[in-house]
Parts: sequence; C-alpha cells; structure tokens
Amino acid sequence: MSSAVYLVGGAVRDELLGVAPKERDWVVVGGTPDELLNRNFRQVGASFPVFLHPDTGEEYALARTERKQGHGYHGFAVDFHPGVTLEEDLLRRDLTVNAMARDEDGRLIDPFGGQRDLEQRVLRHVSPAFNEDPLRVLRVARFAARFAEFGFRVHDSTMELMREMVASGELEHLVPERVWAEFAKAMSCTQPDVFITVLRESGALAVLLPEVDRLFGVPQPEKYHPEIDTGIHVLMTMNLAARLGGPAEVVFALLLHDLGKGLTLEARLPSHVGHEKSGVPLVNEVCARLRTPGAFRDLALMVCELHLRCHRLLEARPSTVMKLIEEADLLRRPERVQDFVRACEADYRGRLGLEDRPYPQGDRLQAALKTVLAIRARDIGTAGLDGVQIGAKLRKARIKAIAGSASPAG
Repeated sequence: MSSAVYLVGGAVRDELLGVAPKERDWVVVGGTPDELLNRNFRQVGASFPVFLHPDTGEEYALARTERKQGHGYHGFAVDFHPGVTLEEDLLRRDLTVNAMARDEDGRLIDPFGGQRDLEQRVLRHVSPAFNEDPLRVLRVARFAARFAEFGFRVHDSTMELMREMVASGELEHLVPERVWAEFAKAMSCTQPDVFITVLRESGALAVLLPEVDRLFGVPQPEKYHPEIDTGIHVLMTMNLAARLGGPAEVVFALLLHDLGKGLTLEARLPSHVGHEKSGVPLVNEVCARLRTPGAFRDLALMVCELHLRCHRLLEARPSTVMKLIEEADLLRRPERVQDFVRACEADYRGRLGLEDRPYPQGDRLQAALKTVLAIRARDIGTAGLDGVQIGAKLRKARIKAIAGSASPAG
C-alpha cells in the first residue's frame, strides 16, 4: 500500500490509559478508494469511504476533512482526497484524547495535546469546530461517565462550549437513533450518573429529557429518603444498579422509575402518593421519543408501575404476591424477574445511608415465582371444568402454594 496507515482514536487513548482497547480503527493517508478495493477491502461507508480489512475486519477510513453546511447528521461537506493530511483528519475529531495516532513504527503523533490531557484527566475539545456536531454534547457526557473511575472531568472551556451549543437549539436537530445510541452506551458505564450530571450541567438534559430534569429539587419524605432530592435519588439508584451488575436495561429503568414525582402538586409535597401510576404515561412518552428498543421500554414501564409493590412483599398476603406476579407478566416471561428485582433493590437501597441494607423482598418474589411455575394445570383435577374454571382453580392452587412456601414475614 503506497499510502500511510495510522492507528487512531480510542485504541491509542486506551493503550495510554492502560485499558485494553475494545476495537482498533485506522486512518489511511494518501490513499484512494480504488487502492483499498484492489487490496480486497470491503467498502461500507456511504457518505465517506470506510473499508473493512479483508482479514481482521477492522475499519480503515480514508483521511478526511468535514465542513458544516447544514443542520443534523448529514449537514456536513466531506472531503477525502489523497492530499488530506493526518493532522487535518485529527483536527476534525471531538476531544484531544481521541485525536492521537500511532504510525506503523509505533511512534505517537499528538498534535493537540491529548497525552497531556490524559495525564491531567480532562476532556477537552480539539477545536472550535467541536460545535458543528450537536451529538458531541452527548458523547462528552458518555466519555465522562465511562472514564469517571479514572478521575476524568469535562474541561471548563468545553462545558461552556456545550452550553452554547444547547442554547443555540442545535440539539433539536438530532435524530432519535443517534441520541438513543449514546444513552444505551452510557447506561452500560460503571458510573452512569455522571452521564446525566454532565447533560444537566450543560443544559442538554432539559432539552432531551425534561421529565428527568424536573426531578432535581423535588423533595421526598426524609424518613424514607434521607437524600431528600428526587433527582439525587435517581442518580444513586442508577449507580447502585451498575454496581449490582445490572445491565443497561435496568439502569435505564431506574432513570425513569420516579418520573411521576415530577407531577406532584406543590401542596402535596413531599408526599408522592400514586406517583407510580402517574409516571407510566411519561415513561411511554420518553421511550417513544427516544425510540428505545422494546426490552428497555417494557422493563422501564414494569419498574415504574410496580416497584413499590415489590418493596411491600414481606407484609403481603399470598394473593397479593400472586397478583404482582401476574401484573408483571412473570408467568409468561419469568426470565424478566431478575432484572425487575435488581431494579427494585437498587431503588430500595439507593438512598443516603441505606445503601447496604438487605432486600429480602427480591428473594421472596423469586421463590414465589419458582413455586408458582412448578404448579401446572395437569397437576390439579380438571375433569369436567371449562377453561375459565381451570384457570381459577389453578390460580387458587398457586396462591395456596405461595402460602405454604414462606410466611408473610419472610
């Protein structure tokens, strides 16, 4: 290959951080599409040429420049002629820590101080052209969450630029799929609360998720919520869910689980009676706006509506336990119980000073479900009964089994 090839972006950053890179991306300087195609690379880029290596499957992109000429994702003029330099390609990137490269001899190329910013643990924009892509507001928030465990923070100048981008209204041109992709990745971070915090500090949360933004400053009863602030509680639950090993679906459900508290009339504060029911339409609206996958939406709705019912299981009658199992659709989809319990446990423990308290309610629900699923229609006498009668008798037998498997106290 007559052109020069450089390892770029996240792989270089992660290597310097001592983190195993998830993937490796390459930039080809001085190359052409025909040159790569003749070497059996497969082209996958539409707006600009990106190619997959015939053996490794890794991405190779021709060095390019980008110039803003309209709104949204497609509002860029892209130039990838062979004269584009490596520095010009790195200049178009978002953060200095993502704008480093290594040549074929392993030498670091760092024209914008990315290594220095790595050492100082700051996320800083490469150039004023950062403001040409509003998605970068979300990307910076996600990087802040991803690298929070290393002590990274958003540089003041970059945060100020993000605020200006939000104020310009540019975020309103983002397509839901791109927004959701950033949310989904952020929900998988070890400290997902940082993602929401950075979005809030930049003003982006009020634009993208006003239903969540309005929770900050809403008081809760101190007896049950020593942290008082509903927004703070939501952040605590998200982080606890991540520590409990909950997948992104669980963390996202917790982000939305208390949306109903944002609707409570001021005269009724700090009580939030009925917030579970009132939050359900808001969860539906958020998921429709972000176009979330069904699994995320379904768990979020389930947790919003039923989390308090799970908390009360130790005092619940067997018939009440059975009703929760039915309303959570666990008879048909028992595999959902683990994520539901994780979310409820994170909500129960995600409170100031209560992070380590046990959650036996989760064990009770899972034990009851196991007991219920073990009883089938063929195990009870159904001769001469119609379908409705069989269902009623089966339900009665299952409630009896719940009663026999554990006392209401445990």
